Amino acid sequence: MLNYVVGRAVRSPSGWSGVSSARARVAAGGRPIGRKASSSTSPTTPPAAGAAPSDGGGGSRGRGAYKAFFFAGTGFAAGAAFAHLRPDKARSGYATLCDSVVMPLLRMLDAEEAHTIAVKAASLGLAPKDWTMDDPILASHVMGLRFPNPIGLAAGFDKHGEAVDGLMDTGFGFVEVGSVTPNPQEGNPKPRMFRLEEDEGVINRCGFNSDGLRVVQQRLKKRQASAMNGRAGLLGVNVGKNKLSEDSSADFCKGIRTLGCYADYLVVNVSSPNTPGLRDLQGVKAIRAVILAAMDARDQVCESTGNPMPLPLLVKIAPDLTEREKRDIANVVLSTKVDGLIVSNTTVSRPSYLRSESKGEAGGLSGKPLTKMSTETIRDMYRLTKGKVPLIGVGGVGTGQEAYDKIRAGASLVQVYSLLVYKGPGAVPGIKAELADLLKTDGFTSVAEAVGSDHRPPRKASRK
Repeated sequence: MLNYVVGRAVRSPSGWSGVSSARARVAAGGRPIGRKASSSTSPTTPPAAGAAPSDGGGGSRGRGAYKAFFFAGTGFAAGAAFAHLRPDKARSGYATLCDSVVMPLLRMLDAEEAHTIAVKAASLGLAPKDWTMDDPILASHVMGLRFPNPIGLAAGFDKHGEAVDGLMDTGFGFVEVGSVTPNPQEGNPKPRMFRLEEDEGVINRCGFNSDGLRVVQQRLKKRQASAMNGRAGLLGVNVGKNKLSEDSSADFCKGIRTLGCYADYLVVNVSSPNTPGLRDLQGVKAIRAVILAAMDARDQVCESTGNPMPLPLLVKIAPDLTEREKRDIANVVLSTKVDGLIVSNTTVSRPSYLRSESKGEAGGLSGKPLTKMSTETIRDMYRLTKGKVPLIGVGGVGTGQEAYDKIRAGASLVQVYSLLVYKGPGAVPGIKAELADLLKTDGFTSVAEAVGSDHRPPRKASRK
């Protein structure tokens, strides 16, 4: 169901959603496994004058759009009810319903409208659930935390923390929400999200549209207090800055202090391409200052809660970096001892082979066109940090093989987002199953053994 983001169905038979965060569970005497998460990238460059959306975006398409909304909602509700009553019989039926009936209807809508419906459906528990147990080979211990599987949902899908549990149930090992800005802001003018269907990509220039810390805090607080039993997974919280803020570090720190107690890990987003000046924070002096301030705010959260669980802090970087910029960031990361990097955000580049009508839209490009670039950036950052800094790889992951490629390049965990739009229901369980098979075929007994294996002499058991 993640595919709603651009109006397509992603087949995600779900599992059970968790409780509060791992940190909250430990504080309450529970077992140290966490909840869910989702992080986000939001571009902020205003659309060019006269820019036209690729799919007629910018608003509903009249009566047909409303009919699509109604029938899609009815399909979700009916299918979900049957799947919950007869999970053993209805899993494939509900996935088929989403793929062949609900999704074509949603695709009649503007991309952002379809995204909104998808998040709402997930928040109501209407997403297909992954009822299967994760293969033990997928369990991952990273940054002092235990992830049931290494496949997560990247920030940007659930920007406002509305559907964490419903999304976790689709089979993710972790979900990242955000980016969340201190004060509410609308983001850039619509239309600002575009499907590139011929290229299996997405361009967005949302510009950190956010409900703000206060609203998101209330949602996460309510979720934590509900303590529902559900699929185990971890929650990441991605914080951003307001567009007109003159003190970026202060914005990041406010987000960390406000939402840190609900998270299993935190992310500082300095790489969204559409917030004016944000990527300038990737310079040596700027990123060092941001990291040190954010680490201090994180330490304040840990001291105030008295929770013994680690609260890792990561920085999300862009794929559009020069070799020198990558080297500088690696040196800062090693010297400050920040807990990890998320590699990477969307790209402002446009490959020459793009065919879709919307390829010239302003904003960040994600999906299949980003696959190779993000994997190579992961490979570079693993090499430059000497494998000492945990990396979360994101960008163009739509199959188990693509997730495995990023792991071998140096990622300890992998996030997905845009390509789910083009995969249909079942994408998340399918990615996990394929990844487990690839690990076993190459003779690995865990994900950790495979991390960065492309940088080492080939194993005898490796495939040619």
